[in-house]
Amino acid sequence: MNILVVLIPVSVFLGSLGLVACIWTLRHSQYEDLEGDAARILLDDDDAPRGRAPRNDADAAAGADASQTKET
Repeated sequence: MNILVVLIPVSVFLGSLGLVACIWTLRHSQYEDLEGDAARILLDDDDAPRGRAPRNDADAAAGADASQTKET
């Protein structure tokens, strides 16, 4: 029964924290464009970066050398 002295305040705190987070999202217009978000997930982003681009010619050459060597 003594554990309830700890568990009840912790659960009330976590519940109120969740309520505050929900109210914050409502006031900051997080749910305004639900249809746009649903459609955006279906779009194919061809402009998305696939990896780190080489910064200069030395990095590009080092990457080419590393890809040509095989580890045994």
